[in-house]
Amino acid sequence: MKFVDEVKIRVEAGRGGDGCISFRREKFVPRGGPDGGDGGNGGSVFLVGDPKRQTLYDLQLRPLYRAGRGVHGKGKGMDGRNGEDVEIAVPLGVIVMEGTHMIGEILDPGKRLCIATGGRGGRGNRHFMTAVNRSPRQAESGRDGEQKELHLVLKLISDAGIVGLPNAGKSTLLAAITNARPRIADYPFTTLTPNLGVVRRGFQHFVLADMPGIIKDAHRGRGLGIRFLRHIERTNLLIIVLDAAADPQDQYRIIIHEFRRYGKALLKKPRIVVVNKIDLLTAKPILDIPDKVFFISALQGSGIDELVAHLIDENILTGG
Repeated sequence: MKFVDEVKIRVEAGRGGDGCISFRREKFVPRGGPDGGDGGNGGSVFLVGDPKRQTLYDLQLRPLYRAGRGVHGKGKGMDGRNGEDVEIAVPLGVIVMEGTHMIGEILDPGKRLCIATGGRGGRGNRHFMTAVNRSPRQAESGRDGEQKELHLVLKLISDAGIVGLPNAGKSTLLAAITNARPRIADYPFTTLTPNLGVVRRGFQHFVLADMPGIIKDAHRGRGLGIRFLRHIERTNLLIIVLDAAADPQDQYRIIIHEFRRYGKALLKKPRIVVVNKIDLLTAKPILDIPDKVFFISALQGSGIDELVAHLIDENILTGG
């Protein structure tokens, strides 16, 4: 399925049903009085968090959602049925914007967020009887439901985000320690969309996200630019992957510089450094890096167990 992390949709809540003007007309019941029922409320539109979804592609295919209208009230005090609600399943991490105003966000499985409220049903004439007016010929019309043009933005939620320059071996690392099967090639190639995988060790587990390769000036929109950087905002830990055979010190400098220019919050996140492809070297490179460093070969599997054990033992992640 195509990965889509931004989409615009239109939602229309249902109109409320009209109240009824009616009077009791029964044999042996003189002056029965008003008995008009109320109109039903219009249906509302909700977003619902679904942890199995990772893209907004379905919403791109169907950008319009309408909830049901409320049924009009009837005589004999019969109220109209409420209109049917509409629930839209979305991935966790979705932010809902109306213009520049944020309506809310979906972070937890099963969370329901009302994004358009249905109109209230009108009251029947039984509500308007007074001591002076015993036969009111007055009822309320149903109110319109909310109609909105919304902008949905997805920021993936994961325990740790694997970041690095293109062709550093991020996808190979993800495939080596999780159940994910990202596209991997033996030629220069970069991930174009985030891939998620689950690391399982006994009863413990956590979610890793392989992010698209960062390049110089990504904070200015180069490459995937902001679309890449926003996906790592919700990770609890950053795993910076460096290519051992391509000046890892300079790669680290570029990545930290892009973090700093995008927003200082990224620099405050816990992080570790993984130097990949050490199988191509005869000796480990010497690095001047303040973060904890692991030397691995994701292709051959060396150093993987030590890396995973560190993530679990340090209790850095939320899974488990």
